[in-house]
Amino acid sequence: MQTTIAAGPSKERQAFYDKIAPKHLSPLWEALKGLVPVEPRSKFTPHVWRFDECRALLMEAGALLTAEEAERRVLVFENPSMPGGSRITATMYSGMQLILPGEIAAAHRHTASALRLVLEGNMGYTAVAGERTLMERGDFVITPNWAWHDHGQENDKPVIWIDGLDLHIINFFETAFSEHSNDKMQLQARQIGESQARWGSNMRPFNTPSPFGATTPIFNYKYKASREALMAVAASESIDPHLGYALRYVNPLDGGWPMPLIAAWLTHLPKGFESRELRCTDGQTIVMLEGELHVEAGDKSFTAGEGDVVALPSWVWRKVRASKDAVFFTFSDRSAQEKLAIYREERR
Repeated sequence: MQTTIAAGPSKERQAFYDKIAPKHLSPLWEALKGLVPVEPRSKFTPHVWRFDECRALLMEAGALLTAEEAERRVLVFENPSMPGGSRITATMYSGMQLILPGEIAAAHRHTASALRLVLEGNMGYTAVAGERTLMERGDFVITPNWAWHDHGQENDKPVIWIDGLDLHIINFFETAFSEHSNDKMQLQARQIGESQARWGSNMRPFNTPSPFGATTPIFNYKYKASREALMAVAASESIDPHLGYALRYVNPLDGGWPMPLIAAWLTHLPKGFESRELRCTDGQTIVMLEGELHVEAGDKSFTAGEGDVVALPSWVWRKVRASKDAVFFTFSDRSAQEKLAIYREERR
């Protein structure tokens, strides 16, 4: 059998490359295959972070430094393929945050949009633009782009949630700004529940512009209501063989995704359901809320239980099986990809 060895550039070509390099030029024909691949080849790895392990370490961090010292006391989920990169997928940042009783995570704002998915706690709060919302397990809480926000816990138990931010997209465009407030916490300019009353009951005010631009004016999608809707759909419709029963969170102003660059949805899989294989161009982060999943993604397989966090990179074939009735939250950069007309998926 004859082996073909790729030849390097000729001496004449190499001399030419050496000549143009000091002028900050390079030959496209040498780099073209890497710049325009046949299909995506993610540098990231499917992975699972265990809630019990992460929680124990987060509580240990809570004994080492205060929320004031940390500004945000978070353990960042770093994809194993990119240590030090603060990335759970190619474009998304995610971590697990802790607020202890009596603490305040001081007010600041930034260009990146953020979401919180609450895993533990008894009515801690997030304040956005002068309005507080009380946080319960499973709630999907949004911090819009450039909105002042602080967090706190006035009750007697820790609050723990998952953060998700689009900051790597923002940083890619070199458009990141941030600002710290002179006040540790915002004055409460609105009543608790005001945003929900205005925007969250299938009604909206006349002649009232969106308070957060392209981001949904609802900044807490309560888990109780979302779960009830999901289970009602599951009781009345046939299950999608690839997605299971799934409902997407929506912006009531336009019916689109709740955040300009981040998509989010809630999924229910009944015990024993096994999905068909799917791959898509958005890197996804799954947060388990109920039950247990067996995940097969690329050459990896693992089980994820309540509170566990799963990273699924772009364009990797995956399927899941519910070993117990499962409910899970997913977020990704699909919203940004759809706006750019580059989102794609394949199903088997």
